[in-house]
Amino acid sequence: MTDYKNILVTGGAGFIGANFVRYIVEEHPDIFVTVLDKLTYAGNRANLAGLPEDRVKLVVGDIADAPLVDQLVSETDAVIHYAAESHNDNSLQDPSPFVQTNIIGTYTLLEAVRKYNKRFHHVSTDEVYGDLPLREDLPGHGEGVGEKFTPESPYRPSSPYSSTKAGSDLLVRAWVRSFGVQATISNTSNNYGPYQHIEKFIPRQVTSILSGIKPKLYGNGKNVRDWIHTYDHATAVWAILTKGKIGETYLVGADGEKDNITVLRAILKDMGKPEDDFDFVQDRSGHDLRYAIDATKMHEELGWQPKYTDFASGLAHTIQWYTDNQDWWQAEKAEVEAKYAKNNQ
Repeated sequence: MTDYKNILVTGGAGFIGANFVRYIVEEHPDIFVTVLDKLTYAGNRANLAGLPEDRVKLVVGDIADAPLVDQLVSETDAVIHYAAESHNDNSLQDPSPFVQTNIIGTYTLLEAVRKYNKRFHHVSTDEVYGDLPLREDLPGHGEGVGEKFTPESPYRPSSPYSSTKAGSDLLVRAWVRSFGVQATISNTSNNYGPYQHIEKFIPRQVTSILSGIKPKLYGNGKNVRDWIHTYDHATAVWAILTKGKIGETYLVGADGEKDNITVLRAILKDMGKPEDDFDFVQDRSGHDLRYAIDATKMHEELGWQPKYTDFASGLAHTIQWYTDNQDWWQAEKAEVEAKYAKNNQ
């Protein structure tokens, strides 16, 4: 295990990045964390609220700002790269920020870690693999688990978001092979948990119910996502950073396959609402059918196991957090719903 004293976390004020920072502060007391975040709508100072100033420093800036990135990378032992434009619907409206951040930003970071020979971990998504055939026999509903993504699965991105993440993955692979950059990649399934922006599926439904708004569901609700609690993602990234093999790709998942209608009904039930108290809306363009992660490599090579293996308890914990922290999201709720209404979603 490598002894890191200073780490740079890009996108560390966003949902998944901030949960990683909180994990480091709680579980690894000898590490100082510098967060580099542009604080777009998805980055939020409040996500880092309450963390000790002698352990965490927030630098507001752009990962495509080469002089700033050069300075910060020179002062750190390792870079954990979460920063990304990451919402599919937004990428369909305007792909340009996705190209700038996900491609140019990753390139800028790679050049800096190459210059200073620093350890680099690139956090990516299972959406780079496209989607899998839809199946009705989800776990608990028939025999067999069906096809899943593996590190050898071909890239078939289907949106501007996923295509730019695929591009960034390929840049990392090329910099490892061409320049000897000390990098690893992880592709993870859908995260859920505290501090997730309310445009995303689970918090949007929860905050709608809390706001007296009827939840909305794309298409027929049969699209399947493989859910992992963000705490488990954080522990997986740490395992890869400290024990992963340079140049390797690791898939991070917790066997949490659920179709969207099942998740929505579970949310409604947990919140004391009838399970059919929602409206169907027109499906979004290019909506992937199913994601599913095979995390065997994480288990066998790195000994990693998820903590939140019971989706129901993780979901209940998440609902409670949004219920208890309404001041964190209420100011943005009307704006988010207005944006969706404009697009008839």
